[in-house]
Amino acid sequence: MVETEVTEIAPRLYRLSTYISGANLLYNQFLIDAEEPSLFHLGPRALFPLVSAAVRKVLPLERLRWLTFGHVEADECGAMNSWLAAAPHAQVAHGAMGCLVSVNDLADRPPRPLQDGEVMDLGGKRLRRIETPHVPHGWDAGLFLEEATGTLLCGDLFTAMGDAPALTAQDIVGPALATEDGGHATCLTPATGPTIRALAALRPRTLGLMHGPSYTGDCARALQDLAAAYDERLDADLARRRGTRL
Repeated sequence: MVETEVTEIAPRLYRLSTYISGANLLYNQFLIDAEEPSLFHLGPRALFPLVSAAVRKVLPLERLRWLTFGHVEADECGAMNSWLAAAPHAQVAHGAMGCLVSVNDLADRPPRPLQDGEVMDLGGKRLRRIETPHVPHGWDAGLFLEEATGTLLCGDLFTAMGDAPALTAQDIVGPALATEDGGHATCLTPATGPTIRALAALRPRTLGLMHGPSYTGDCARALQDLAAAYDERLDADLARRRGTRL
């Protein structure tokens, strides 16, 4: 039986996690309980009944104020209009570029466009939008740092296959690289490594992974190691291409 588990991974910040055995993948959303509650990741439409029931365990859907996600993709925002229908005071908040090219057209109510570095004061919590174009993928890609708890909501960074506990301090880089080598979901460009290192410089205390456990180990080191691994893959690919042209 498929269930959505609710775990408080930081004060008043909840991980809503659904493991889909057929895909061997976790789908996680993150609910921030504040004066203006916010949900990061909206899930695919098929999971809306499960995830909305999980939100109700923490607060009424009618209290939701902000609906956010990393980039336009079904598992990130497929249920967007279902949430807008269930939460009459809610508004989508996304990067300005993403609003321009997609969300203005897709959302049933006009979204709030966010600039890089813009902070949303939720009342007791603060969400800072960080633009990360094409990291890990998507022109409109961006993440959020919840400043009060130091939680970086990572989107598809560190995606790993399989079920996982709500919180871990175990290695998350190795499983992410194994999944990357199997699926090649990350855009490898000269900006990939520097963008991830900039996230490490924020010194987050928790990493909220969309497809994996939430991480409470050395977050900056994990991000630096991931960046280094992507740099190595990019360099190897460029070297291979140069050799092919000789």
